[in-house]
Amino acid sequence: MDEPTSGLDARAAAIVMRTVRNTVDTGRTVVCTIHQPSIDIFEAFDELLLLKRGGRVIYGGKLGVRSQILIDYFQSIDGIPSIPDGYNPATWMLEVTNPAVEQRTDRDFADIYQNSEQYREVEGSITRLSVPPPDSQPLKFSSIYSQDQLSQFLICFKKQTLVYWRSPRYNLVRLVFTMVCALIYGSVFWDVGNQRHTTKGLFMVMGALYSSCIFLGVNNASSVQPIVSIERTVFYRERAAGFYAPISYAAAQGLVELPYILVQTILFGVITYFMINFERTARKFFLYLLFMFLTFTYFTFYGLMAVGLTPSQHTASVLSSAFYSLWNLHSGFLVPKPRIPGWWIWFYYICPVAWSLKGIISSQLGDVETMIVEPTFKGTVKDVFALSIKFLNFQKR
Repeated sequence: MDEPTSGLDARAAAIVMRTVRNTVDTGRTVVCTIHQPSIDIFEAFDELLLLKRGGRVIYGGKLGVRSQILIDYFQSIDGIPSIPDGYNPATWMLEVTNPAVEQRTDRDFADIYQNSEQYREVEGSITRLSVPPPDSQPLKFSSIYSQDQLSQFLICFKKQTLVYWRSPRYNLVRLVFTMVCALIYGSVFWDVGNQRHTTKGLFMVMGALYSSCIFLGVNNASSVQPIVSIERTVFYRERAAGFYAPISYAAAQGLVELPYILVQTILFGVITYFMINFERTARKFFLYLLFMFLTFTYFTFYGLMAVGLTPSQHTASVLSSAFYSLWNLHSGFLVPKPRIPGWWIWFYYICPVAWSLKGIISSQLGDVETMIVEPTFKGTVKDVFALSIKFLNFQKR
C-alpha cells in the first residue's frame, strides 16, 4: 500500500489504519509507506524500515509496545536527546535523524545502524528464515485466486446485482422506455395480426413480427455499452489485484442482465401481442415471448461483446452500427433468402436476426392455411393512363 492515509483527515485515516490492522491480525502481511502518522497510527505497526536520502537504512526492526524498542535504540546513540513525555515517537524519530543533526554531530545514522546489534539481529533473522527447515515442502497453490470459480462467480454476481439495483438511470429508464415503445408500436400496428387473407395483409403481419424483433434489440445493445465500459475500468483494476478470474466476472455481468430482460420482454410482449391482435392461443403467445426474450438477450450480449473487443465505447458504438445494418440487410426480410446472392448467403446463416425472424414468423404463421385472396383492381391504373394521354401532350414542334 502506498501512503493509505494521504489526503484523509485524522478520523478517516484512523479508520483506514484500523481496518489495515484488523487485516494484519488475520495472519496477513501488509507493507505500506506512511507520512507523518499520529501516535495511534504509528503504534499500530509492528515493524519499521526507516530510510535516509539515497535509500540507506537508518533503522529496521520491531517497534515494540508504545514504540519502546525504537526509542531505546535511538536514545542509546550519543548526542540524541530523550523523547519528551507524550511526544509522538514518529515525529521525534524524524527530528533526531534529520541531516542537520548528522552534520552537527558529524555522524552517519546509516553507518551507526550497520554497526549495531539491532542490525545484526535483523540480518540474522533474515538469514535464518531464508533457509527452509528440513523435510519441508515448497508452497503450492492450485490457483492464483483465494476462492474457487463458483465462489468468485457468486461474489461477482452479488456485486453486479447491487450495482444494477443502484443504477435506476439505466434499468428503470429502459423499462419505462420499453413500455412507451410498446404502446407506440402497438398503436402503429393496431389489429393487423388477423389480416392474413391478402398478400398486403400478410406482409403487414410479417412486418410487425420483423420490426418487433429489432425494435428494442438495437436499443438494448446501445444502452448497455456505457454501463459495461465503466464497469470494465473497475474490472481491469480488480483483475490485476487477483480478485477473480475473467470468466467469473463475465458470467456474472451477463446473467445479471437476464432478470431485467425478462421484465422487459413481458412488458413489451404482453402489450404488443394483444394490441397487434395476434392469434390468441397460449402456445403462440408464449412462443412470441420466448423469441422476444432470446432476441433482446443476444442483442444485449452483443453490446457487451462489442465493448469487450474494442478499446473505447465510441469505437464499440461505431462497430455495432455497422453490424446492425448488415443484420437488417441479410435477415431475409428486405431481401428474401432465395434472392440473396450466393456469395452472401453464408451471412444469412450467421445473422442472428434471420433466426429470430424465422422462428417468430414460423411460430405465428407456420400452421396458418388461410387462402390468400389477391385484391382486384377495377381499372384504376388503366383509367389514369387513359386520362393522361388524352389531356397531356409533351410533343414539341
